[in-house]
Amino acid sequence: MRSRSAKTIRAAGLGLLLATGATLVSAHAAVRPRQQVERTPSLPDRLTDTEFWTLESDVSEPGGYFQIADNYTSNELEIGRVFTMLRDAGIQSGVYLGVGPEQNFTYIAAIHPAMAFIVDIRRQAVMQHLMYKAIFEMSKDRAEFVSLLFSKPRPDGLDESTPVQKLWSAYAQVATDPAAMAMNKARIVDRLTKTHGFAFTESESAQLESVIDAFGEYGPSISTRGAPGGRAAGNNATFEDLTGWSTDANGEPRSFLATEDDFRYVKGLDEKNLIVPVSGDFGGPKAIRAIGAYLKRQGGTVSAFYVSNVEQYLFQDRKDREFYDNVATLPLNDASVFIRPYSLRQYRSAEGSLCPIVRFLDAVAHGRVQTNYDSLSCVGR
Repeated sequence: MRSRSAKTIRAAGLGLLLATGATLVSAHAAVRPRQQVERTPSLPDRLTDTEFWTLESDVSEPGGYFQIADNYTSNELEIGRVFTMLRDAGIQSGVYLGVGPEQNFTYIAAIHPAMAFIVDIRRQAVMQHLMYKAIFEMSKDRAEFVSLLFSKPRPDGLDESTPVQKLWSAYAQVATDPAAMAMNKARIVDRLTKTHGFAFTESESAQLESVIDAFGEYGPSISTRGAPGGRAAGNNATFEDLTGWSTDANGEPRSFLATEDDFRYVKGLDEKNLIVPVSGDFGGPKAIRAIGAYLKRQGGTVSAFYVSNVEQYLFQDRKDREFYDNVATLPLNDASVFIRPYSLRQYRSAEGSLCPIVRFLDAVAHGRVQTNYDSLSCVGR
């Protein structure tokens, strides 16, 4: 009997190896089937400049009309109390929605959201928040922020530990520098249009320059409509009042400029393009719903929605139900709240300032919210 050749043996061995391997692979596949890995959507850690500007454009509505044409500052001195109420209530993280000017930064500092959208019917409000964005990015600390915003040379002796009221007292002794105003305006515009590459219409550029000029002209005494106001003038509070003398129940100043940590948190979000200013009507067909659709795709949940006294005008225009229908499209949970500090001033009570949105919308659906008083009272809480 002839012996098998080495070549034949090698071929037979290779065939056995391949057959055995195929059997092992088949068995392995039977035990551990191939699985599709599904990614859980999450909010972005940052947005590129293109992503930021595309998102702003996609969710915005055309600028509209509001009775107060300029609205440079808030007039709600109770924001310091609301700051601490938010902290005490554990309203943290998530996504923040708001309306209006600088008071949003104080609520953002209190809540520490992962992302924020500030919706205002006026396109000028968007340009004002872009001005703030540029200044936050260019400022290493609170003192430099104030210096750039009001074109005042920085006084000596201010550092990260300086109490906010002492900071304002120091700047009260410093005059606005016209040359610095011109230079700062150019820096802000360049930051937005060249560094970030945002493209403005002629109207938007004029609105941006108008806002920058107003803060330089009126200084820290700028109020809602521009002309200097003051705490003694009722609700005509100034930027300085709102950031330095709005205190909590213990008399502690609370604002985004109260401490360096508060300032840094807001600055950090702006540096990552995560505070998105939007032009939109609360009762309109697009802005709020588009934000809701975006957040659902990203797996975000609204933790707080600051509405100021906008509902007053919505009820007057009979657009309140459209607004609440829009809010119902947002991703919410049982901890989500409306912030309505206006109720503190009108009704001398903190009740209703933090209003659970889900329960309130249930009251709306059952016909229990018929007037602005019902909203301020947080019917359904």
